[in-house]
Amino acid sequence: MTIAVLPALARPLLEPHLPKGVEARWFASKADAFDFAPDAEIGWLDMYDKAEMAEAISRATNLKWLTSVYAGVDGMPLDLLRERGTVVTNGAGINALTIAEYVVMGMLTVAKGYDDVVRARDRHEWLQDSPGKIELAGSKALLLGAGAIGTLVRTRLEAFDIDVVTVRRTPGAGEIGPKDWRPRLGEFDWIILAVPATPDTDGMIGAAELAAMKSSAMIVNVARGTVIDQDALIAALTDKRIAAAFLDVTTPEPLPLEHPLWALPNAHLTMHLSGRAQNKMFVRAAERFIANLGRWQRGESLQHQVDLTLGY
Repeated sequence: MTIAVLPALARPLLEPHLPKGVEARWFASKADAFDFAPDAEIGWLDMYDKAEMAEAISRATNLKWLTSVYAGVDGMPLDLLRERGTVVTNGAGINALTIAEYVVMGMLTVAKGYDDVVRARDRHEWLQDSPGKIELAGSKALLLGAGAIGTLVRTRLEAFDIDVVTVRRTPGAGEIGPKDWRPRLGEFDWIILAVPATPDTDGMIGAAELAAMKSSAMIVNVARGTVIDQDALIAALTDKRIAAAFLDVTTPEPLPLEHPLWALPNAHLTMHLSGRAQNKMFVRAAERFIANLGRWQRGESLQHQVDLTLGY
């Protein structure tokens, strides 16, 4: 009998489809996860608190396969999992559709000054002119990240007649490599971050990169807060050296009440909601888990495996 420790939240979606030979233990709390983890051969140990999640994973000393709804695995003890030989599968692509839609929403929010429209509505003020007059058509976007999210972002932006240049580790036709985008930063109206959080991407947008952008440039970050030097970004926004930033992610999360990003009118914050702006996340995750569980029992390779050296 294979013991699988699984989230109680997904029980209605998973339990009717679990095959024979799998004994499920459903955790509804941190204490449950910690108690069940040592017996787990298969674990779906997602928690909102990444430190608690890492602790549960560390306690799972018999873990053969770890799965997660999260696309980013930066909160997991990857070195430990690699040492143990644990197979890790992630949620890459599960939230890609809604995050790609969020990117479009963010760009339109900034371009059309929609924040100012909402504030005017709250004041019961009938505006006589649009506070934003930027058209997406004909603009140029640098898309850093060519995974499931980046792929969907690109198709949506191209439908708006935006010229999209994608950065990929191994570039294909019409793409550029990771050493080629910095010298070209001054070309772009939009810089969109959809990269995984790894040591290579940590702080990839810093003071030098911000200084190389147009003063009219706008950043959209749906990756992780750590990919931007946040202090440098605040300085650039305050001094209007770039026009705006639409930030679904920040460092830390949640932001402290007194954090300066809250007060910047050209910083648009959406509290890491992009992946949650849907009602199908657990449905998709459960379907993926059940399909992979069948592969696991048949001795086949699992889909959406994480390279524990690269971190995605």
